[in-house]
Amino acid sequence: MKFGKLFSVLSILTMSAGVAQAGDAAKGESDFKRCKACHTIVADDGTVIVKGGRTGPNLYGLIGKTVGTAEDFKYSASLAAAGEAGIVWDEEKLAAWVTDPKAWLVDVLDDPKARTNMTFKLRKGGEDMAAYLATLGGEAPAD
Repeated sequence: MKFGKLFSVLSILTMSAGVAQAGDAAKGESDFKRCKACHTIVADDGTVIVKGGRTGPNLYGLIGKTVGTAEDFKYSASLAAAGEAGIVWDEEKLAAWVTDPKAWLVDVLDDPKARTNMTFKLRKGGEDMAAYLATLGGEAPAD
């Protein structure tokens, strides 16, 4: 009986450690090369941090911003609806988004018909990408 309780506690601790594990910003920076075909990172003062495409919005200061609200970018109706619902990017949300954007939208909007224009999926390293983007301006969301 004691062994069973110990096993249960260890299992919970192991699962919790994986969830709480922070991303590696250096790995995320390296992985961003996959994203720059569509995204650029330009600071508010115009400093180009990563020269990239313009298919997607500028990702500077993303953490702490309301979803789907970057100026001069046309978002899908579903992503705009997520912003209208008041959803704000944080590292956890961003890590889930880059892993599977459509599934993330379906989940947060509770709408199986939710759609996004972003079709790329980062199969692993979402936490790293989010950690990297968190280092580039923006504000931590209020709890």
